[in-house]
Amino acid sequence: MSELSVAEQSNERVTVDVTNGVADVRLNRSDKMNALDPAMFAALIEAGDSLRADPAVRAVVLSGNGRAFCAGLDFASFNEMAAPADGAADRAAPTLGESLDGALPGRITHRGQQAAYAWTEMPVPVICAITGVALGGGFQIAMGADIRLIAPDARMSVLEIRWGLIPDMTGTQTLINHVGLDVAKELTFTGRMVESAEAVAIGLATRRVDDPLAEALALARDIASKSPHAIRAAKRLLGNARLSNAADGFAQERREISALIGSPNQIEAVNAYFEKRPADYHDPTG
Repeated sequence: MSELSVAEQSNERVTVDVTNGVADVRLNRSDKMNALDPAMFAALIEAGDSLRADPAVRAVVLSGNGRAFCAGLDFASFNEMAAPADGAADRAAPTLGESLDGALPGRITHRGQQAAYAWTEMPVPVICAITGVALGGGFQIAMGADIRLIAPDARMSVLEIRWGLIPDMTGTQTLINHVGLDVAKELTFTGRMVESAEAVAIGLATRRVDDPLAEALALARDIASKSPHAIRAAKRLLGNARLSNAADGFAQERREISALIGSPNQIEAVNAYFEKRPADYHDPTG
């Protein structure tokens, strides 16, 4: 397996460590329960762009350092929202909303949305390890993952309605996919806290585990041991299933399987199985 050209990178808000194709991405603002500020948004987008572009990445684990995955927007941002409009012209620095609102060139998202959508559009599986809380913006980032493992004492909430807002970091789209329209509406309208057992029962989380990060890393290593071309093809197919009619979905299946059958990694999967040895796969070229 090839190694990532830059195996480890970090900044003030997000750390990234890649080992054997598994990217360990951690929100790194533990003193603020990984609350989202402009620097955190920028760091999440940067990490997502870097990992998405590297064909040696085979799986991603997304977690938060400290006692929470992410408590949502930094509370100081709400003070900005509540401040009187007069005097705004005297501010030297932009507010959180001013920093995040606005389209990104060549993308369908603005900055706030991209911090969550970066994980939805990742070509490889993303596993989110939820500890403590995943609230508001943190909740929406978790919804962008393919699989969410939650600690027994963790809680989740859409939460924006508390502040007179709506989820605007792709949550109105991703939440429906996980829980259905009626439950998505109820959670959005009320902003109520959801305990871990209910989170699994209604589809907010995939499984409840004692150590989400350890379990997520183990799962990512298992995924990374499979053919990366097949994993990427499976994610494309499953991700598009709800967006396609049956005929389009079946046609895409045929295209994907035609590209896989007889390919070097597919042949290696068969040979490794019968020879009872670990497979030696080649990473996609881009």
